[in-house]
Amino acid sequence: MKRFFLFAIFIMFILASPGKSFAAAPSVTAASAILMDQDSGRVLYEKNANDVRRIASITKIMTAILAIESGKLDENTKISDTAVRTEGSSIYLKPGDTMKLKDLVYGLMLRSGNDAANAIAECVGGSIEGFVFLMNQKAKEIGMVNTHFANPNGLDNKEDHFSTAYDMALLTRYAMQNKTYREISGTKFYKGWGNKNRLLTEKYKYTTGGKTGFTKRAKRTLVTTATKDHQNLIAVTLNGPDDWNDHINMFEYGFKYFDTTIVLDKGLIEGINNKYLKNHVYIKNPVLYSLTNKEKKEISIEMKLLNSQKNWKDARNIPKIVGKAVVYKGNEEIKSVPIYYKHENVEKKKGWFGYFIQLFSIHLGVKENG
Repeated sequence: MKRFFLFAIFIMFILASPGKSFAAAPSVTAASAILMDQDSGRVLYEKNANDVRRIASITKIMTAILAIESGKLDENTKISDTAVRTEGSSIYLKPGDTMKLKDLVYGLMLRSGNDAANAIAECVGGSIEGFVFLMNQKAKEIGMVNTHFANPNGLDNKEDHFSTAYDMALLTRYAMQNKTYREISGTKFYKGWGNKNRLLTEKYKYTTGGKTGFTKRAKRTLVTTATKDHQNLIAVTLNGPDDWNDHINMFEYGFKYFDTTIVLDKGLIEGINNKYLKNHVYIKNPVLYSLTNKEKKEISIEMKLLNSQKNWKDARNIPKIVGKAVVYKGNEEIKSVPIYYKHENVEKKKGWFGYFIQLFSIHLGVKENG
């Protein structure tokens, strides 16, 4: 009886022990929130993530990326009366001053300068109205379907200025692909300016960047990014009274229960026996997806190849794309990428990616469909 009791306690302990397959939702106080895997775009946690809300100064992420993409960062900008008269947080510009656009972007992101936002808008868009048009155009390109911008700073002076936690995560994921944006967003100090993002400067060592926001009507808004062990995450909260802790709780949840996994490596696709394609087909970029340990066992890959092979005896007739690789989690398709043909033999490459694909290869079923 004693042995049975001890065994029962042991089983209960195993079942109750936390692991990357048994995820308890994080504690989040914000009205809307989301945690997204930056590499794959997978949503790891959400709370009212598609509810439309005011967003305050996290608007400036869009202002910053448009300024960076304009190619004018090294140009001097003359500061107008309109820019200086902007209410709210400021970097204390004066009419007639000149400043490099790059410095204005730092003032925008680190100090949340509304005057900097309007000066950037006038420089890049020709006018504030012209810049707002560019903001909404870029939002459509990114897929921010529940967003509309009415100004470059996030002030509450317009009713048609809104977004969602999900859309702001999409914007941040897009912006983080830009090296200059990553550098500015993750800068703690610049020319005497300290970054207002306390997660970055003092509260959470894995933080890599982000943007704070607050207005009386929007309340506290926050976007942050964090990286740990090759895993890159994005957190967004809207109307979050305890946003610093909300973000820490979401990041800890993501890092504890999920791994960014290379489910399909770049380079040569092995196991293709078609006589025309063997040793000639490859994947351009690795396919990454954030998974729990349990989910890794549910991954399978299907190689779907073109059937039109009558003229392939002459290699010049083989198209550049000869099929697609489809990644499934259980019965759900999570990613599809082209399979490319190369006339020369594709060399098998080793390295960091190769190591990870071998690590998880025991869980990946590969099927060839010709």
